[in-house]
Amino acid sequence: MTRRIRIGNRWVGEGQPTYIVAEIGINHNGDLELAKRMIDAAVWAGVDAVKFQKRTPEIATPKEMWNKMRETPWGYIPYIEYRRKVEFGAEEYREIDRYCRERGITWFASVWDEPSVDFLEAFDPPVYKIPSAALTDHGLLRKVRATGRPVVLSTGMSTMDEIRAAVEVLGTEDLLLMHTTSTYPAEPSELNLRMIQTLAREFPTVPIGYSGHEVGLVTTAVAVALGAVMVERHFTLDRAMWGSDQAASVEPGGMAKLVKYIRVTEQALGDGVKRVYESELPAMRKLRRYITNPHVRFKQGGA
Repeated sequence: MTRRIRIGNRWVGEGQPTYIVAEIGINHNGDLELAKRMIDAAVWAGVDAVKFQKRTPEIATPKEMWNKMRETPWGYIPYIEYRRKVEFGAEEYREIDRYCRERGITWFASVWDEPSVDFLEAFDPPVYKIPSAALTDHGLLRKVRATGRPVVLSTGMSTMDEIRAAVEVLGTEDLLLMHTTSTYPAEPSELNLRMIQTLAREFPTVPIGYSGHEVGLVTTAVAVALGAVMVERHFTLDRAMWGSDQAASVEPGGMAKLVKYIRVTEQALGDGVKRVYESELPAMRKLRRYITNPHVRFKQGGA
């Protein structure tokens, strides 16, 4: 069975180009015009999709954090108010949906709670993303699966037993697992990219991707070399902007480079079948003369 799922009009998985996602998340800081500029930059960089995050603040925010004060662009306010400020509603998502269609780019979102699934259903999303934080929320997993849409599940901050339990709830059909380390930014020593191969062995019919929170680009291209069929990186216009995810994000120029690195990596991987390329023939004729005249090598003292 081929490991792949369908996202919109694209197959994602074995034998397909790596599906590259720019995770806008909440880096728009609740500003719709900023979000649209980020969509423009993602299109320019050449990614396949942009992703947002959808929460119901009163459900997704632990109550013990509601009244903790936080310094924000809107002043020194309770944490729950900050969560409300950065959350887009129906009007903003209608414009995001319209604008992405105009720009010809796919969009979808992570859902952090069950009402957010109902909210996004109105936009006919091509896929649902479940964040690492919600991997153990089996009620949410069942709610998402009941929509009949493909599911992408991130596996950060989770044990293998928790991952197995989540997959048991979701089933393996139309499922893609994302290896990730939920540290922002993550140190290279904690990326553990070989987990991509571990997950592939554990779930042989499920495509595996990679969601990176590291600084730099090389390790994400390495993830593709290790088998990741989808990659996701947080995206920003400026890493110096205010916000908790900005430091672990990639700016437009970096995202364009990452797209190029991934496409070059795909070309370089090949198919594993040894062959002599047409471009090698001149060197072979020049350097292997002794093959047709075995005395040449001896007479010239060649190595």
